[in-house]
Amino acid sequence: MSKHGRVLVAMSGGIDSTVTAMMLHEQGYEVIGITMKTWDYANSGGSKKETGCCSLDSINDARSVAVNMGFHHFIVDIREEFGDYVIDNFVDEYMAGRTPNPCILCNTHIKWDSLLKRADAMDCEFIATGHYAIRNQLNDRYYISKAVDRHKDQSYVLWGLTQECLQRTIFPLGPYTKTEVRQMAFDAGYTDLSKKGESYEICFVPDNDYRGFLKRRVDGLEERVAGGNFIDTAGNVIGQHDGYPFYTIGQRKGLGKGFGRPVYVTHINPETNTVTLGDAEDLMRNGLTAYKLNSMKYAELPHNVETVTKIRYNDPGVMAILRNLGETAEVEFLANVRGVAPGQSAVFYEGDDVIGGGIISTGSLSKSEPSA
Repeated sequence: MSKHGRVLVAMSGGIDSTVTAMMLHEQGYEVIGITMKTWDYANSGGSKKETGCCSLDSINDARSVAVNMGFHHFIVDIREEFGDYVIDNFVDEYMAGRTPNPCILCNTHIKWDSLLKRADAMDCEFIATGHYAIRNQLNDRYYISKAVDRHKDQSYVLWGLTQECLQRTIFPLGPYTKTEVRQMAFDAGYTDLSKKGESYEICFVPDNDYRGFLKRRVDGLEERVAGGNFIDTAGNVIGQHDGYPFYTIGQRKGLGKGFGRPVYVTHINPETNTVTLGDAEDLMRNGLTAYKLNSMKYAELPHNVETVTKIRYNDPGVMAILRNLGETAEVEFLANVRGVAPGQSAVFYEGDDVIGGGIISTGSLSKSEPSA
């Protein structure tokens, strides 16, 4: 009988999940490893060799670690449920003129649900991942706090986890820096893993060509959206583009030439197939509206309180007033923020603690938006 119980560890074959399993094994947990096959890149038609957590090499690395440490390891195929939800949403969001964050959606609706389902089937009390985050508890509520290593902190991508998920999740790496984790792997004899690079691409778009991915997923897409207009912030036509799904808010590169100055995508209108270009200052927003809310630290998101709000993973955050309106929340920035993108996540912090988050539906403008 194990000292602390049985834990199902999500293993990608990388250094973080390997050290996670190693730490829990050494602490006396009965560890069971699981690797989830979420995507078969060979079927996507991309140009880059399959890499990352779904590659055969990564699966073999995870199994080798389990064999070396002496615990069971399983491979679970969740490609169908992943594709139906995450990939379909990814395509739908771009077709709606928004910019999705599939990793957050996958965490919230696929990986944790899959882990809990398998944990129950294997009589595991806990699940564990290699995310850099800290789980805390306030009375009967569980919530995420920032990791010690601020450069690796992943609290932003975990805002959607439910109380059921958090109650049973362990994040062993939260109190450590990446440098310390690499040293642990090296000291344990995993010298190759300690030097292994990290992948930052979307797992099903490892060549980073999301345009190509959309073209392969949506029949006749290029013909359907070709010939749309670039307009300026006054609504004047200033050029033609390749189709609105191929642009994102804040984009500067790949817009073509002849505008006479640096310009940025400030608005996307799928109904008219128009893309608005403006100056950097035209990206500034004084607030946003969010939906699909999840309250984490408290039973309900607070109303009319100051929070630090992050609108993207690497965003340092800005002070803002959060107003909980029930189905939606309004955020008023205390200083204008650049590049609020519908489809991305807004995450609300109280100090280091995540109090909740939501999906950005609109950004409140510092200037009026064109009618097109």
